[in-house]
Amino acid sequence: MFRHQGKTRTLSHNKKIASLLSFVAGIVNVAGFLSVQRLTTNVTGHFAFFVDEVFKLNFSESFIYFLYILFFFLGSFVSSLFIEIISKKNDRYIYVIPTLIESLILFAVAIFVQNNIATHYNIIAFTLLFAMGLQNSLVTRISGAIVRTTHLTGLFTDLGIELSQLFFYKTKEQNEKLTSTIRLRLRIILFFFIGGVLGGIFYSYWSLYVLFIPATVLLIGLYYDTIKFQLLSWKRKHI
Repeated sequence: MFRHQGKTRTLSHNKKIASLLSFVAGIVNVAGFLSVQRLTTNVTGHFAFFVDEVFKLNFSESFIYFLYILFFFLGSFVSSLFIEIISKKNDRYIYVIPTLIESLILFAVAIFVQNNIATHYNIIAFTLLFAMGLQNSLVTRISGAIVRTTHLTGLFTDLGIELSQLFFYKTKEQNEKLTSTIRLRLRIILFFFIGGVLGGIFYSYWSLYVLFIPATVLLIGLYYDTIKFQLLSWKRKHI
């Protein structure tokens, strides 16, 4: 799921990581918005607000929106930086550090900011945007830019294009390729939606403690990937 790259990566790997990370993003998206009324999984809206505040000459507020964009960018940068550094030593583990950092960030927000949401809303937004930038960069790199999980704008664009192509590409090979890609897009949308719904339900009871769910899911994903790899390695040696 996390480990395979390039030619060894299959559609099944992309489906698994798409399901897991889009579920995580769905919860973070809703939890972030309900807690601080800010988008915390993408920066499209923040850029529009940034430009609006600049034209109003409200530079202090525009600077905050600029920081929202910057922290998402920094998350992406840091994720890619770790991937490049680790790939020089052992590219099988390039996903571990970024995923652990994201999980720790979500745990930290849930634990340390729970009772100070009103006074630390910008810190919460900065931190969650950093985590989602990190995740988006990681999954983009691992999947070869096939899977993106933190926002749905580009996803719906690609889905619309691919659905329209079904009317024109009639060969069996073309149809199978399009169908598998469409199913992948729909899977991401579905798990993002499920994560969002569960995030909304549990936020009403747990507030930011709901971030324990995506943080734990990430760790389970890492553990599952490690155990599966060890089992496959054992089979190759003994069978």
